[in-house]
Amino acid sequence: MTTEILALKAFDDNYIWVLRSAGQAAVVDPGDATPVLDYLQRSGDRLCAVLATHHHGDHIGGAAEVLARHPAPFYGPAAEDIEGITHPLSGGERITLPEIGVTFEVLAVPGHTRGHLAYYGPSLGATGAVFCGDTLFGAGCGRLFEGTPAQMQASLAKLAVLPAPTFVYCAHEYTQANLRFAIAVEPANAAVQRRIEDVAAARIADQATVPTQIGVELETNPFLRWDAPAVQAAAATRLGHAPADAVEAFAAIREWKNRF
Repeated sequence: MTTEILALKAFDDNYIWVLRSAGQAAVVDPGDATPVLDYLQRSGDRLCAVLATHHHGDHIGGAAEVLARHPAPFYGPAAEDIEGITHPLSGGERITLPEIGVTFEVLAVPGHTRGHLAYYGPSLGATGAVFCGDTLFGAGCGRLFEGTPAQMQASLAKLAVLPAPTFVYCAHEYTQANLRFAIAVEPANAAVQRRIEDVAAARIADQATVPTQIGVELETNPFLRWDAPAVQAAAATRLGHAPADAVEAFAAIREWKNRF
């Protein structure tokens, strides 16, 4: 069974992801009901599941209206207050959506929020795919609204060890802005410079810069490169001393980004 993955645009820079196969569809992070309802009406697909990564309104704000019109199982974090969840998850579970032929490994990735989840489908397409909400972005990561630097660094480390070809479906079009920070952290990183050029061309053509891939992020995302000498040096400059470990290096770079 072939599963197609589509992006629905919402708000200024959100992506709502639709996984569809054989007239069935699952939706990840329906922050706005309108694009989802329009898609279901236009396609004729039957909604078989809604998956939420975390509780922020731009990710779940449309879920109630969508589910009122198209009842379906609603998967999401047990640790967060999200009305209507029928399948609360904490990480470590395996969920199967037989209607679209997809099995997800549920990863607990706290940091941005306390109960944030990611959904990893190792058999999606030829390379696998992960839907990670606001944990990992193109060349960036989410702000720490509820979690600690140690939690976020550990969460990113979980994603970093996924196979390099894995496609990363994050929830925002932030790549171009994030790359401006990435080159400030690593001005000599040729991979970052090439990506800046590629992303600029894509945005001029009004093309999305996500999904990205784990391998691309390992080369160009400072928030996965806490062990790289240039990132360590940048962290040391911010701290006034060499970082004691990966968590301190990550925290220094994240704090810099907050003010960048």
